[in-house]
Amino acid sequence: MERDVLFRPDRMKYVRKLIKPDGCVFCRASEEKVSFETLCVFKSKHSMVVLNKFPYNSGHLLVLPKRHCGDLLKLSDDEYHDLQNVIRLTMQALNELYQPGGINVGLNHGAVAGAGIPEHLHYHVIPRWTGDLNFFPLIAETKVLVESLEQTYEKVWSILRKYE
Repeated sequence: MERDVLFRPDRMKYVRKLIKPDGCVFCRASEEKVSFETLCVFKSKHSMVVLNKFPYNSGHLLVLPKRHCGDLLKLSDDEYHDLQNVIRLTMQALNELYQPGGINVGLNHGAVAGAGIPEHLHYHVIPRWTGDLNFFPLIAETKVLVESLEQTYEKVWSILRKYE
């Protein structure tokens, strides 16, 4: 029986925290225009939506404030409300694009809570389907995705650009 093999050695550097980018990757995306190069797919007045470079599932997005802030309680009311509205908009876009059975929305607030970039808040918005977590990611520590980041970007951008 022939099997497809997925090799992603570049991910090991990220997982093992061997890649240390200069400055905040989210702030760099905030300063640039919406583009695949920055993985930023949408911006509102105070928030933005970015593709997760190493997604858990197809359609895995990050919603975050434009301003560099690692504490939810330090956001202004305008920033907070805009962020919540963009989370809801992102969920609507994912429902339209992927028709998932559910969506995980999560914030790891602080390094101890599991935040990979604790200095800049970011919510994970992840579409989920029945059976999408099989033995492969559990045993092989590898996730197989059904589309590339480029494909995800084009799909999400085509929906969210209407709201800019």
